Amino acid sequence: MAEFIARRRVEFANTDMAGIVHFSNFYRWMEEAEHEYFRSLGLTIMQKRSDGSYIGWPRVSASCHFEAPAFHEDELEIRLRVERIGYKSLTFYAEFFRGDKRLAYGRMKTACCICGIEGSLESIQIPEEYRAVIEETPAS
Repeated sequence: MAEFIARRRVEFANTDMAGIVHFSNFYRWMEEAEHEYFRSLGLTIMQKRSDGSYIGWPRVSASCHFEAPAFHEDELEIRLRVERIGYKSLTFYAEFFRGDKRLAYGRMKTACCICGIEGSLESIQIPEEYRAVIEETPAS
């Protein structure tokens, strides 16, 4: 699948006193890029249902490998693509760039679930309205 590109500037709050980005922010930025990707397709990460529950996408796993630091004021490009569409899950692959320099890469696997109003989670088949748009729409 084609890549979806999200951009962001590193804010001081994302860094330590040396101006180097804390590793945990890469996970947050992968998730933010995923949300932007869903919105670009006209979808939402939390779809309310008539009974008050939601269709949501909790994480099953996440990993990130770091190759170079990012710094305060850097302009980053997060390149995201759907690597795998499963029966009940999506796997995203993300790469972080500052210009031509790759800083990190990672993966997130999300499960499509019914999020009950009482806090329960039940994995479900990816609804056709999601699957069709994800499969048919390039992520550019």
